[in-house]
Amino acid sequence: MIIRGDEPEQIRLIKKLYKPGNYFMQGNEAVAYGALFAGCRFYAGYPITPSSEIAETMARELPKLGGYYLQMEDEIGSIAAMVGASWTGFKVMTATAGPGFSLMQENLGYAVMTETPLVLVDVQRSGPSTGQATKGAQGDFFQARWGTHGDHPIVALSPTSGQDAFWETIRAFNIAEKLRTPVVVLFDGVLAHTREQIRIPPIEEVEIAYRKLPQNDEEAKLPFGDPHGDGVPPMPLFGHGYFTHVTGSTHKENGLRDVYTPEVHDRLVRRIHRKIEGNRHVYEKYEEHFTDDAEILVVSWGVTARPALGAVLKAREGGIKAGLFVPKTVHPFPAERMRQLGKKVRAVLVAEMNLGQMIIEVERYLNDDVLLKGVNKIGGVPLTVEEILREIRGVA
Repeated sequence: MIIRGDEPEQIRLIKKLYKPGNYFMQGNEAVAYGALFAGCRFYAGYPITPSSEIAETMARELPKLGGYYLQMEDEIGSIAAMVGASWTGFKVMTATAGPGFSLMQENLGYAVMTETPLVLVDVQRSGPSTGQATKGAQGDFFQARWGTHGDHPIVALSPTSGQDAFWETIRAFNIAEKLRTPVVVLFDGVLAHTREQIRIPPIEEVEIAYRKLPQNDEEAKLPFGDPHGDGVPPMPLFGHGYFTHVTGSTHKENGLRDVYTPEVHDRLVRRIHRKIEGNRHVYEKYEEHFTDDAEILVVSWGVTARPALGAVLKAREGGIKAGLFVPKTVHPFPAERMRQLGKKVRAVLVAEMNLGQMIIEVERYLNDDVLLKGVNKIGGVPLTVEEILREIRGVA
């Protein structure tokens, strides 16, 4: 199901409006079209560089599909509107950057606690504060994980190209729907404004998931229960005859507030964690290049993964056994695979457009006898193949 409504009509409109083929477009536009193909029909946002083209594209295209674009007064209102629309059955998305992502953190936590499926695209830019508003960066790795307060899980994805952004946005919606959770897409200002060839596929090639709905009155009465044992409760939608209480306060399985009973809070928060950690098959994804015989492993993500691959290829041409590991789901981190790879190599280089963030996560899964070194660059300019290659040669 794409949305609550006439699915055949939505399929017909997509086929009519978006012909399969190769197009030349920005990464931001690819994100928007990925959202439309995934079934997003509600977007609430506030324009902010370098994410604004996503809002512009959604504002132009959503009405053609019977969807809604809502220009909000700020980023706080944007994510709040998304939560409300999601509870009526819409698939929802917003996009922001830097300061806007900071403003969304409180309601991102609300979405985690109320188990509201939504997609939040953070087009990372150079910070802190206003920083270099038009320049890309990868400084929000840990903000995506720990930006909102309290014990909470989060799923965050990181595309490595415009084409990848199209598919990863679709995947973000499917994860959000399958696990009834918010999903963050960590994009960046470099890829966002890079124009490249993007293949728009036939809609038949696109997996489209929709959230579990109550199958009977008993399930509908427990919107925060676990009737299927996977930690993911069915979602009774507003406007469909259900009495549903939704609160960011600690609540029982029936949704009613109970902030006094320790067991209620423990049971709720542990289940929310369990539905993420216990369903890694739904979201865990990574790419590997030449890891079978690698002695030096480069770990990278997002935009930096592209020059990292170029550096690994050149290193191997020079006789250096280098490999590349690219987490596409950066939170929760692919811990077990990182641990396995760490046992096979003598050195790990972590390349990223920040002063060292993913490297802290990587370090947790390496033995002490493995050399670990960061390859870091800030200032809005991506790392180059030559800069990463120089570090590989230095370690070799």
